[in-house]
Amino acid sequence: MKRRFNRFELKYVIDDAVAKRLAETLAENMVLDPYGAGGVYRVTSLYYDSPDFACFRSKVEGIKYRRKVRIRTYGLAAESPDDRVALEIKQRINRTVQKRRIRTTLREATELVARRQTIETDDPADREVISEIDYLARVLRLRPACVISYLREAWIGGPYEPGLRVTFDRALSVRGPERGLFGGLPDHLFAPPSQVILEVKADEAVPLWVTRMLARNDCSLTRVSKYCLGLARLQRIERSAERAEEGV
Repeated sequence: MKRRFNRFELKYVIDDAVAKRLAETLAENMVLDPYGAGGVYRVTSLYYDSPDFACFRSKVEGIKYRRKVRIRTYGLAAESPDDRVALEIKQRINRTVQKRRIRTTLREATELVARRQTIETDDPADREVISEIDYLARVLRLRPACVISYLREAWIGGPYEPGLRVTFDRALSVRGPERGLFGGLPDHLFAPPSQVILEVKADEAVPLWVTRMLARNDCSLTRVSKYCLGLARLQRIERSAERAEEGV
């Protein structure tokens, strides 16, 4: 797992029929990610935000420079505090995404973001990430906001396009943060079952054949955040529950 990288990231919202047509073209130039079964695996993330949801608002308001912190698992859901996870800072400047992450245990990751205990390491680069997460946790008073999960189909570039990565995210779901990454998968869908979020990621320019493929299939660039969509869905559910309790 790469721990640090900068790359362009373009997003599109498409339906499953378009996704299948795109995959047919991708198969001519790319290969499925060897991780998972047939390039498909589950991604589940616990997102953090400030008490006034500053990270959520920065995306909605179109702030060009923004950061968020999350703890992410790949494949099976977490079963133990000692499970290995990725603790990440995702930073976006316009269309450029920077990720910095460390591999640690779920216990250590949650303790760090909760500002209860730091993580000891001999790796100077990891210490920088730990220090930045500690800073953000303290300044923003970070707390768990929601858990997002989906199935990802991932394609990776060949030897001449090693930085190219294309992913299709399906079955997008959310739940509250109360159980963290334990307690099963989220069960509130925040997108129609046929809807797919397509992400095209490249270290430098997106290859011309990819641009033409997207144009042929009428794919339009979209400002979309799975975290924001999921959190908005969760907040609507919570408001509906409150109104029901009040008898409205």
